[in-house]
Amino acid sequence: MLENIQKVSSVGITVFVACAIAGGIGTAIWERPYPLVAGMLVGIYFLFAIKVAAQWEKVALLRFGKYVGLCGPGIFTIIPIVDTLSRYVDQRVRTTKVTAETALTRDTVPVNVDAIVFWVIWNAEKSILEVENFMDAITMSAQTALRESIGRHELAQMITEREILGHELQRILDEKTNPWGITVQSVEIRDVHIPQALEDAMSRQAQAERERQARIILGQAETEIAAKFEQASKVYIDNPVALHLRAMNMLYEAIKERGSMVIVPSSVVETMGLGGMLSVAALGKGQ
Repeated sequence: MLENIQKVSSVGITVFVACAIAGGIGTAIWERPYPLVAGMLVGIYFLFAIKVAAQWEKVALLRFGKYVGLCGPGIFTIIPIVDTLSRYVDQRVRTTKVTAETALTRDTVPVNVDAIVFWVIWNAEKSILEVENFMDAITMSAQTALRESIGRHELAQMITEREILGHELQRILDEKTNPWGITVQSVEIRDVHIPQALEDAMSRQAQAERERQARIILGQAETEIAAKFEQASKVYIDNPVALHLRAMNMLYEAIKERGSMVIVPSSVVETMGLGGMLSVAALGKGQ
């Protein structure tokens, strides 16, 4: 608004100075004061009659209090005293920050939610004539809709489905603001704040859940290994030589490092027939 006043003042002052100079020249020529007075009056008239609106602005013109039409963008004139102007309406995309503090979710969890509303005035006439202050109306409507939406969702949904919550808020707000000539383009949920104690509890719950999943995976792996051992045992029952070779391979893997020692129970040696094979191996080394 201050920029508009500065624009109008600069244009009016320029016209006023031009008329005054013209009046001074006329005085110098005819040596009469009347041209100077006339020039000053014309300059004063244009000082209050000339108005300027920016490229993205519209303003409503009221004549004797009745709506006449929209003016702008660019330069336009009014009739002083007879005409009045409403507030200048910015038709660019605008943003409004909305905060819902200590709102309860569906599962009775207190949360603080920050959101941003992107909206634009598509009909300046309606926004001026239908609502007193569309900025306050949008802010209050957004806060109310945000609280209502929080109450219909659980905390997990709000954290993981922010986009769905934003679409729902955009639909609710657009239904309210569309009769005012305003369209809500989108609503973005910036952050969801929860109490610190609840955040710690959720962190411990997530850690316990991960540990449970790890134990389940380990148990499944043990079951699969046992099944494979069962299949191998059936092969070893029908083929003792394979069992002996497997035993020798296991012993080799255990003692291949220098200085290592393996203690094998005598029952295992007798069952697998390792005594004869170990004796043969020892004799081979002695020779």
